[in-house]
Formats: sequence, C-alpha cells, structure tokens
Amino acid sequence: MHILITGGTGFIGQAFINTFQADYDFTVLTRDISNAKKIFPHISSNNIKFISQLHELPSAVHIDAVINLAGSPIMDKMWTAKHKHILESSRWETTQHLVDLISTKTITPSVFISGSAIGAYGRQDDTPIDEKHIKHYPEYASYLCEHWEEIARTTCASVRTIILRTGIVLDKEKGALKKMEFPFKLGLGGPIGKGDQYMSWIHIDDMVAAINYLLQEQSAHGTFNLTAPTPVTNTEFSHKLAASFGKKARLTTPTLILRLLLGERSDLIIYGQRVLPTRLLESGFTFHFDTLEQAFAAIYD
Repeated sequence: MHILITGGTGFIGQAFINTFQADYDFTVLTRDISNAKKIFPHISSNNIKFISQLHELPSAVHIDAVINLAGSPIMDKMWTAKHKHILESSRWETTQHLVDLISTKTITPSVFISGSAIGAYGRQDDTPIDEKHIKHYPEYASYLCEHWEEIARTTCASVRTIILRTGIVLDKEKGALKKMEFPFKLGLGGPIGKGDQYMSWIHIDDMVAAINYLLQEQSAHGTFNLTAPTPVTNTEFSHKLAASFGKKARLTTPTLILRLLLGERSDLIIYGQRVLPTRLLESGFTFHFDTLEQAFAAIYD
C-alpha cells in the first residue's frame, strides 16, 4: 500500500511512519524536505519519498490511501488573529486541496483519513459523550475542528472517508505529556483550578494502531473518537502523574494564572470533555492501554 501522508513529520505522523515503515510505502508532504530526511534517515528511499507541494506528486504514482494530519500546533502560540489564520489555513487549505485532487481523480485512493480533535465538541463538563453527540459548545476550538471536518466530508462518495477526533496523546518523548511533566518531577505539579474537568487521553501506541486499524477495516467510515475508554478528571490525572515520579500533587494552579499566560488557549486546559470511543470499540478495535495506570506504567517504566 502506498500512503500519501500530510503532517508526517509531526508527533503522530512520525510515530505512524516509524511503526509501519516495513508495511507501507509513504509519500510525505512537508514544508522542509531536508529536515524531513533528517527525521527519517533510517528508512530506505525506496520506501519513503518527500514532496513540498501536492502538485509535485508524480502522475504515474498510484496513491492507495491518504492520511491527512496537517495542522500547525494549536498550543504553541497565542491565538492572535494572525495566528488563528495560520491554524485555520494549515488545516482547511491542505484538506481542501486533497479533496480537490480526489474529486478530480488526480489521485484515486480507496480511503481518506483526515484529522480533527475532540475540541470539536467544545467544553462539555462531566457529561459522557461519544460520536452521536451533536450539541457542540460554540468556541474557537470547536469552530476550527468543525469546519476542518466539513471540508473532509465533501470527498466523493466512492472514497471511504474517516474523521479522527483525537484526544490528548500520551508519549514519553513528545506531545502534551512531555510539556506538562517537569513540575510533577519536582513535586510542584497539581490540579488546575478545581480539577474536575475531564481529560480524554490515548497512548501513542494505541493512537497509531487505531489509525492502522481504520485504514484496513473496510467497513469503517465516518467519525471516530480516538481516546481511551477511561477518561479521567484533571485531579486524578495529576495525582497519577505525580505518583509516577514518587511525588504528591499538592499544589493547585489557579485558572487566572493560566488565562494570563495562555490567553484564549487556556480554555483547552481549564475546560474538558469526557469523551468515549464508542464507535472504535463497536467496530472491534482493542485498546492495549485501557487505563491511565497502564499508560503511565508503560511510559515511565
């Protein structure tokens, strides 16, 4: 199988390519080809190619599947009007270009997997929600993801289309966990605000396994929550993370401090969603890391 992947040099994209490098051939869309080659020096040039623009795809190359993970990191910078434009264009324009290529039969994949996030639901308090939940809270993250998904769904009906609503992806070396663990190592970590907001997480190994499962499962289509079956409150997450370092989560971070430091981005941390992967489980996927204890044990073993 030959896969065209956008966002292949990102956290999830790298993990997917490295996990399945022996199983598939990849063409990676990247803004920096020289850097991408440094990221994947261990993969044969016969198995991975790099392009900086979609029009560089050789006409003779058949694309069996598209995995669209492109998108500027959402938490890296303040959400100014200028940066919101970058967040939107990096997701919406790339997805629209892919949809256009498929619609005009310039590429003819059998499956189109496109990224999104559980931020599509907006803040949902402690209500358990799954893919059937349609009452999304109107805030920026929801707006960003909803339009991203709308574009992907315009792919022609003959192509199996899957939307990935991804939660907090846990990994030892990269991602959200790496950014939040330092104060916990020092015994200075703790809940944010009241700590009752839910965190819907997934281990990176389950994340890439689920993408591969949906890639191969011919009956799978539509929207899937990529989160573990057991979301936890911020308080529980904080205590379990601290315990991984033999510490206590004694300190609380006031929400006002986060708002001052992060601006509108803080909403993603202060509020949460209790998201369940109902459709993924019903389709037959088995999680390797069902609980946060299992995930942290594997990460910090």
